[in-house]
This record gives sequence, C-alpha cells and structure tokens, in this order.
Amino acid sequence: MRATKHAAPRPWRRRGLVTGSALGLLGVGVTACLAVTVFTGSGTGAVRAADASAAGARAAAPSDAGPEAGGGAGATARPTPSGTGTGTGPTRPATPTPTPSPSVPVPAASTASGTPAGSANSGTARERPRTPSASSGAAASAERITPAVSRRGVATAYAAGDGNGSCLYGPTDDMMIAAMNVTDYESAKACGAYVRVRAAGGATVTVRIVNECPAPCAPGQLDLSRQAFAKLADLSVGRLPVTWTLLSPDLPGAIAIRYKTGSTKWWCGIQVIGHRNPVAALEVRGGGRWRRLPRTAYNYFLSADGTGCGGALRITDIYGQRLTVDGIAVRPGVAQRTDVQFARH
Repeated sequence: MRATKHAAPRPWRRRGLVTGSALGLLGVGVTACLAVTVFTGSGTGAVRAADASAAGARAAAPSDAGPEAGGGAGATARPTPSGTGTGTGPTRPATPTPTPSPSVPVPAASTASGTPAGSANSGTARERPRTPSASSGAAASAERITPAVSRRGVATAYAAGDGNGSCLYGPTDDMMIAAMNVTDYESAKACGAYVRVRAAGGATVTVRIVNECPAPCAPGQLDLSRQAFAKLADLSVGRLPVTWTLLSPDLPGAIAIRYKTGSTKWWCGIQVIGHRNPVAALEVRGGGRWRRLPRTAYNYFLSADGTGCGGALRITDIYGQRLTVDGIAVRPGVAQRTDVQFARH
C-alpha cells in the first residue's frame, strides 16, 4: 500500500502575500496623506491670501476713522475728500472756491448794559462786517414778531448817539427809539416796528426799533434810548419791568426803497424804509416769477446774482398785506420814495 505523500505547506508564500498586502495598504495611506496635505496647504494659502487682502484694506483706511467715518470692524477703505487723493481709492475734483460777494458793512449793536458797543451809537456810526448769528436764525423760525401779542420783559437804557443802529436806517432826529433783544429781533424782522412800552406804574412810551441788543439781553428785553427810558422812569433805576406790544401807527407818507452801497445790476441789497408795519418778506421779479430774497441781520434783502436789481418788487408785511412797486433804479445809498404804504391794523 502506497502511502500518499503530501507536500508540506509553504509558509513563505503566505508571508509574501501578507507582506504585499501591507505594502499596498501603506501606499494607499501615503497617497491619502499627500492628498490631504496638498488640499490643506492650498486652503491655508487661500486663507492667508484673504487675510493679507483684509490687512491691506485695513492699512489703507485712516487710523483715526471712527464708526461715523466708516472705521471699526469690517470697515473698508474710503476715498479721501480732497482733490488730490491718497492712492487708496477714487478721487473727486476739488470743490471750486466761490467768488466772494461784496463785503457788507454794518454798525455794532447796542450792549445789554445800556452802553453802546463800538461807535454805532456814539454819533460816528463806524461800520464793521458782520454775519447773522445762529441764534438770530433760530429765532426767525419762532415768529416772535407777531401782532396782537403782549410780551413781558425789562427795559434798560443805552446812549443812542445819532440814532443809527444795526437796522442801518441812518441818523435820526427822533430819539424815541430802541434796540430789540436778539431773540425778538428775528434777523432784522423787528426793524422798523413800532412798539408801545408800558411800565408797571402806568407810564408809556412808543418807540421804533432801529437796533439789536445782543446777549445778555434776554427775550422780551428792550434797550431804550436814554431819552425814551426817561419817559418811563429815572435813569438811575437801571432795569425796569415792562410789557410791550406791536403797533400799526398812523404814519404820514409812503414807504421808500434804498439800494445798499455797492449795489449794481449784478449784485444788490434792497432795504425798505418808512413802513407802517414790520416787513415779513421782499420778492423780486425774475424769470417770469416772483423770487423771495434772503434777509440779513443788518436789514437788507440780498440778490447775490443780480436777479430783480432795478426791477419790480413785492413787499409783504406781518399781516400778509402785499405792496407792489414798479422798477426802482439802482441808485446806491439813496432813499427813493414810492406811492404805496401798508394799511393800519
């Protein structure tokens, strides 16, 4: 009986198979690691590039820019407002410098203490440039100069000199005049207004507003000429409690129009003189329509581009009454009489 002889197993083949499989898995792992490394590296580069871009944008922004100016987290650079720029954004052309209008001289207003400021009330009426104050503009919107309203305040006195003042009416022989506090002055709306002033004891005096009394003159306060104050009390009193009311007096004659010194057909200032009631607005005719002119604190209505200079005018008082005046020639510094006047109220 022959015995069948089996060959012994060859373990080295199994070892080779195992070794080959291990090497294959190792290769796959290395390939995966390389892929992850490459992907991660590319992502890191993109993030770094984005960070560098953001850092560059932040560096371009002004260092002192706050939240209102676009600064802070997430802010982007903004172009500079100058005409030259800084290279951080688009530039815009520089704003052209406007051609200045002729300077407008005005005299100084009275002081709250009763002593004239400068020489406006000393008889020489030296003039100085001035622009309307912010408080005057705010007061204008409050409509303080209104009819049939009695106001309370105090009366003080100042040396009125020749009677000229901020309203630029010029010297006067009638010294029953006063300076209005800046609030009720309303950017010259009170100019030319007639006011009846009554003291607590019953004494009264009627004055015309020709000047402005700046701070510390309080709302309701009137700085009377010494001659007018003396009608109410002795000057030694200093401050006198009073009430005052607008009037619409019986005036003789018609209103007059005066063009300011330096006025031409290309630029002019227009003033109304001798009006019975306070003037609320002045319009000129131009381009087939009426155009309202802005009023200055020195009591002239200005046409900066010459519209209406020498043409027809329309004047409105605080009661809404309108007067139309045909063309008045531009004759600077000359009061030209018209044939119209506001009705009494």
